Amino acid sequence: MSDTPDRLAKPAKAYHNLDFLNSRSARVIRIQSEYLEPENRLRLHNVRDTIVFFGSARIHPRPDGKYPPEYAGHETPGEAGGNPELARFYDEAVELSRKLTEWAMSLPTTQRRFLICSGGGPGIMEAANRGASLAGGKTVGMNISLPFEQYPNPYISPELCFEFHYFFLRKFWLVYPAKALVIFPGGFGTLDELLEVLTLLQTKKLRRRIPIVIYGESYWREILNFDALVKWGMIEKEDLGLFQFADTPEAAFEYLRDQLLTIYGETSEEPTFND
Repeated sequence: MSDTPDRLAKPAKAYHNLDFLNSRSARVIRIQSEYLEPENRLRLHNVRDTIVFFGSARIHPRPDGKYPPEYAGHETPGEAGGNPELARFYDEAVELSRKLTEWAMSLPTTQRRFLICSGGGPGIMEAANRGASLAGGKTVGMNISLPFEQYPNPYISPELCFEFHYFFLRKFWLVYPAKALVIFPGGFGTLDELLEVLTLLQTKKLRRRIPIVIYGESYWREILNFDALVKWGMIEKEDLGLFQFADTPEAAFEYLRDQLLTIYGETSEEPTFND
């Protein structure tokens, strides 16, 4: 019988130890990962900047499911539903996204400019990715893991589909590469995203101009009384210039196109991300 002790098996290295990586002690590593991995992947796929669509996950396609001929092959899986009065916003988000993607793809640049980006889920998010896909463009989705399992919609480019655990990092990557925002009707989440960006612009924490379209003026004026904020001295009248209302895809497209061409031109080669 040998007196030599059995050699112990090598333990897993710390970065292969899933129990540790999923523990409270490794939270900072998970946070860093949700910052670094999207940055690396966006650079890898040459994504310079985005146009972000915000809006409700509860707005679905028209219940009759009837779309013009050019939508053939882009049917929404499952049953269409939701409030039919709001369904037009889904259709119009698809159309606006399609128009913006076709325009961006026509720009004389080797970079991928102004890719449509959404929060990755259903509703207006799906409509945004769907319109870009319909135009034949790449499109970004930044989904969030929720208790009720929000799955990424099927129109996101697979290589640009992200899954986040931390809301604040998802919001960071939605806004940081954004060169324009479109705010469709929505609830708490959409309000949070709109007001946070307006605050960053008002306080000059975002040092670049970001054209913002608030889509559906009657809806938003009922939800938020911007004029009352001016009346009570809570914001300056000039702050109302941080955004533009629009009620048609054509009006929103023309405003965003003209603003982006004024700010960046057709062949701007600025750094991928701006601090």
